[in-house]
Amino acid sequence: MEKKIYHMENLGCANCAAKMEAKFNAHPGVESAAIVFATKQLRLTAENCDALIPELQELARTVESGIVITSRDSHHGHDHHDCGCGHDHHGHDCGCGHDHHGCSCGHDHQEAAQEHKEKPEALPEHTLLIYGGVLFAAGLLLDAFGIGWLSFLCCVIAYVLLGREILATAARNLVKGHVFDENFLMSVATLGAFLIGEAPEAVGVMLFYRVGEFFEHRAVERSRSQIMAAVDLRPETVNLLVRGKVRITPAERVLPGALVLVRPGDRIPLDGTVVSGESRIDTAPITGEPVPVHVAEGDSVISGCINTVGQLTVRVEKPLSESMVTRILDSVENAAASKPKIDRFITRFARIYTPIVVAAAAAVAIVPSLATGNWHYWVYTALTFLVMSCPCALVLSVPLAFFSGIGVGSRQGILFKGGQSMEALGKVKAVVMDKTGTLTRGDFRVQKVVGQDDLLTLCASCEQQSSHPIAASITAAAREHGLVLKTPESLEELAGQGIRAVLEGKTILCGNARLMEENGIAFEAVKEPDTVVLVAVDGKFAGSILIADTLKSGAAEAVQKMKASGMFTAMLTGDSGETAHAVAAQTGVEAVFAGLLPHQKLERLQAIRQEKGAVLFVGDGINDAPVLAGADVGAAMGSGADAAIEAADVVFMTSDAEAIPAALDIAGKTLQVAWQNVIFALAVKFAVMVLGLFGFASMWLAVFADSGVAMLCVLNSIRMLYTKK
Repeated sequence: MEKKIYHMENLGCANCAAKMEAKFNAHPGVESAAIVFATKQLRLTAENCDALIPELQELARTVESGIVITSRDSHHGHDHHDCGCGHDHHGHDCGCGHDHHGCSCGHDHQEAAQEHKEKPEALPEHTLLIYGGVLFAAGLLLDAFGIGWLSFLCCVIAYVLLGREILATAARNLVKGHVFDENFLMSVATLGAFLIGEAPEAVGVMLFYRVGEFFEHRAVERSRSQIMAAVDLRPETVNLLVRGKVRITPAERVLPGALVLVRPGDRIPLDGTVVSGESRIDTAPITGEPVPVHVAEGDSVISGCINTVGQLTVRVEKPLSESMVTRILDSVENAAASKPKIDRFITRFARIYTPIVVAAAAAVAIVPSLATGNWHYWVYTALTFLVMSCPCALVLSVPLAFFSGIGVGSRQGILFKGGQSMEALGKVKAVVMDKTGTLTRGDFRVQKVVGQDDLLTLCASCEQQSSHPIAASITAAAREHGLVLKTPESLEELAGQGIRAVLEGKTILCGNARLMEENGIAFEAVKEPDTVVLVAVDGKFAGSILIADTLKSGAAEAVQKMKASGMFTAMLTGDSGETAHAVAAQTGVEAVFAGLLPHQKLERLQAIRQEKGAVLFVGDGINDAPVLAGADVGAAMGSGADAAIEAADVVFMTSDAEAIPAALDIAGKTLQVAWQNVIFALAVKFAVMVLGLFGFASMWLAVFADSGVAMLCVLNSIRMLYTKK
C-alpha cells in the first residue's frame, strides 16, 4: 500500500467534504481516505493512488461540481503566500522546477480546464451581490408606491441573478439523487416563498444567504492562509555556492554537503552547519523564543530561522524533505488530518440532522395546515425549517477550531501531532515529568568548592583528560576562572570510584566516598543533594566540589501554572532521591519517585493514572520512549532523543518547561471553542425553529441561523490566532 497527499481545488463546503470522504472510503480500491477541509487535502492510501484519482475526482464531482484533484507538489508554497523567490508565477516558468499551472500527479486535467473555459464568464461575486441588492431595494421601494407588477419584475430579475447558480447546481445534484443538498433545500425554500406570494421575502432570503456564504468563504480562506503562512516556511530557492559563485537553485534539488549563502535578513533555507561567518539567529518562527541566538563557525542551524545581522555560509546537512521546515509543515498537516472524537461525532450527527429537520418541515407544512386550514402560515414556517436544515456551521466549525489551535501551537514552538492528541490533552488531570532535560538542563555545573585554595586547579588538572560529564563540568569551571591546568605525571581511572593521579610529585585522589574509604582517608560527609567530588592530597582530605544539574529557567513558574490550573504534578526519574527531592523543592512538584528504571516509570505512571485520571508525561530520553507511548498524552522536548520525539504526541521545540502549561492552555481553549461553536449553532437553530412555530421567526432569521451562524463560528474559531501568547 502507498500513501499520497493530493490537493482538492474548488473544495468550498465542509459538509460536502464529509460526504466525499464517505464515498471515497466506500470505493473498493481505496484502503483509507481522509479529506482535510482546513487544508483542502486528500490523504489517500491505496495500491496505486495515482490510478484512482480520475475515478475519485468523478465521485467528488457528484457531490460538489468543479472539484479538481491534483498532486500536492504542484501547489508547493503557492496556495498560501508569496514564495519570496522574486518571480511572477502567473505567466511563466520561475525556474524552481515546478509547473505552477499544472499537476504533477500524472493525469491530464486539460478536460477540466476546457470545461472551465466553455463556461460563460460569470460576474464577480461582490458585483453580483451589489446588482442583486440594488434590484431588491428597488423592488421594495416600488411595492411601497403601489407599483406591484414592476416590483415583482425587479424581484424576479434579482432572484435570477442571485439564485441561478444555486438553482442550476440543485438541478444537477437532484439528478444525482442528492435530495438533502443545501442548494436544493435553499431552492425549494425560496421558490416556495414565490408560490405563496412572498416574492420580496424569497429574494431577500437568497440575497442574505449569498452574502453570508460570501463572507463565510472569505473568513475560511483567510484563516487557511494565515495558519499555513505561519507554518509553511519551506523555501522556493536557495543561494547555492558553486566554485565561489552564487547560483539560484530550487531548494528541493540541494543535497547534503552543498554550501549555501545566507545573507542578513534571509531565512535559513535548510538544516545545516555554519562553516564561516558569525551572526545572531532569530529562532522565533520555529521555537517561539523572542531572544536571538548567537551562532558562529561549527554551530548547527535549523531551517526556518532568520539570519539577522551577519553573512553566513552554511553546509547543508539535510535535504528539504528532512529539514525542520518540512517536518513542521508535515506535522501540522498530519495533525489536521487526525480527527478528534468531537469532529467524528459531529460528522455522524450531520448525516441525521438534515433528514430530521426536513421531515419536521414536511410535518409542519401539512399537519397543522390540515387541522387549521391556514396553509400560508404553516408552509411559510416549514420553509424556514428548510433554510436551517443544512449542517454546514456544525461540520465546518469543529475542524477549523482544531486547525486554529494547531496553528497557534506551531507559532509557539509546540507541535501537536493530531487533533486526537489535542483533544486528549484538554482532558488531562495529571502532569508527570522526567527530571533531566525536562525540569533541568542536563548540563552539570560546579556549584560550590569547599577546601584549600588550589582545590579546583588540582582536581581539574586530574580530570581534564576524562570525557565524563562531571569531569567536563569541573574542567569548564576551572577555565571560566582562568586557572592554568597542569598535566599529571601519571593517571589511573578507577571504575565506579574516580581518579588517582600523580601531579608534581603529589598523589591526588578525586572521586566519591567509596574511593576515600578504600584508601583509609577520613573525610567530612557532605549533606547536600548535589553530586559531590571528594579530593585528597597525599593521603589527607583536601576538600570537596559540589556539582549539580542546573534548573531550567521558568521551570518553577511552569509547575506553579500547572498546579494553579488544577493539575496534579509528579516527577519520575532514575536519579537519586536526594537530587530529585531537591529539584522538586525548587520547582514545587507535588510527588517525587526516584531511582526508577524505564519499566518502573511506566508502572508508576499507570498507578498515577488510576488514581488521578488522564496523564500527560513529558520526557526527552531514549529510556522515556516506553512511558511516552504508554501515557494518555506523551510530550517530548525538541532537544531530546529521536526515539522520544517519534513516540510523543506533542513536541516542544523550545525544550522549555513553560511550553507544558502553554500546550495545556491551547488544548483547553481549542476544546472550549469547538464546543462553543457546536452549542451555539444548535441553540440558535433550535431557538429559531421554536420562534417560527409561534410565528415570531421569518425566513430572514432562518438564513442567519444557517449562513450567519456558520460565519460567526468561523470567526470564533480563528480568534485564537489573534490572542496574545
